[in-house]
Amino acid sequence: MSELSASLKRMVEDNFGHVRLRGEISGYKRAASGHAYLTLKDDRACIDAVMWKGTAGTLPFNPEDGIEVIATGKLTTYPGRSKYQIVIDRLELAGEGALMMLLERLKAKLSAEGLFDPARKKPLPFLPRTIGVVTSPTGAVIRDILHRLEDRCPTHVVVWPVMVQGQGAAEQVAAAIRGFDGLPPGGVVTRPDLVIVARGGGSIEDLWAFNEEVVVRAIADCSIPIISAVGHETDTTLGDYAADIRAPTPTAAAEIAVPVRAELMAMLRDQGARSERAARRYRERGMEQLRALSRLLPSPAALLDPQRQRTDDLGERLRRGLGRRLADARGDLAHAAAALRPGLLRQRVAGAEQRLRGIRLQPALLRRRLVEASDRFDRLSRLAQSLDPHRPLSRGYAWVTTRPGGKVLSDAATARTAGALTLQFADGTVDARVERAGGRTYEGGGTAQPNLFD
Repeated sequence: MSELSASLKRMVEDNFGHVRLRGEISGYKRAASGHAYLTLKDDRACIDAVMWKGTAGTLPFNPEDGIEVIATGKLTTYPGRSKYQIVIDRLELAGEGALMMLLERLKAKLSAEGLFDPARKKPLPFLPRTIGVVTSPTGAVIRDILHRLEDRCPTHVVVWPVMVQGQGAAEQVAAAIRGFDGLPPGGVVTRPDLVIVARGGGSIEDLWAFNEEVVVRAIADCSIPIISAVGHETDTTLGDYAADIRAPTPTAAAEIAVPVRAELMAMLRDQGARSERAARRYRERGMEQLRALSRLLPSPAALLDPQRQRTDDLGERLRRGLGRRLADARGDLAHAAAALRPGLLRQRVAGAEQRLRGIRLQPALLRRRLVEASDRFDRLSRLAQSLDPHRPLSRGYAWVTTRPGGKVLSDAATARTAGALTLQFADGTVDARVERAGGRTYEGGGTAQPNLFD
């Protein structure tokens, strides 16, 4: 069986080593290995197809079910399932109709995500300092843009060179847009204030890179305002819908990007002249108002004459007041000088000396007062000794106090109920207690009989 399968395989590959088929894609899927599997069909037949990883990775478009394509490759068999299939070496879209259908599908998908929403559009800067251009560095497009910018308003231009058609062009354009967006402000390469994505005219196949999803998403995600200038005025790509503004041509994009410098200078001169005229009119109107108001004000002489008169009056009053004050001061001085005569001063000093002699201390008088004070102190000392509560203790008396508490007892009845007592003698204290027998307290001569103990 293996020999038969190998023989059939050689026969099919020898007779159909190069075939070209046109059909509609069905059941397209991409395996984890990178290989792609699909079925090509027309209205009467179908054939399985396979694209190896290297071929599938270089396709200029994303295959989808329902798209009509032209496949070039060779027929072979797959013994494991007893079927034949075509190994595709090249896959192309079958005409402009297939491209338009693919374009409309992608447009509907991205529009549903809101990538073309007008609310996402960013306003363009009025006078960008730096403009980034994503285009081919060798084509006429970049020269047209630079010449138009030079004519209108010279500005700094940074060109990011890319391929604008063919395999890998879409990835380069998307990488350039993201590269401009990722530049830090103040870096070595100046971050642009505006980006122009430009390409000359061509067929839909030539412009297809700007319809790729990777380019459209890069334009929509860019934080820098973008002008799309791809193709001629009648050419429209999906990148035009995602850009902030579409220019019909690259030259028109340069005209949109910057204003005309000469017009700006003329406008500034006109605004300066208008400002000068307005300031002059304002000053003249102010002078007129000032003159009109000044006529309503009194003259300076009318304002100052009353003040001058009042100043003269005050000056005259000041001179009279100073003269009067000087006369009073002289009178006071004369009166004080009369009191300072030498004879009067000697009389006052003599009187003061006489009073001083009268109040001098006499020793006899001081001794008498000391004797009287000493006698009074002795009497008070004897009285204090006679009233000392500890003095009777030396004659045999004692203080009776409760224990604890230290309350002094003055009668026998209270002592009978106190229980524990303390007797204070002159040379110390003795503790005592009142004992009872048969419910009676020992008594003798009206005095409680204590049991003394140390």
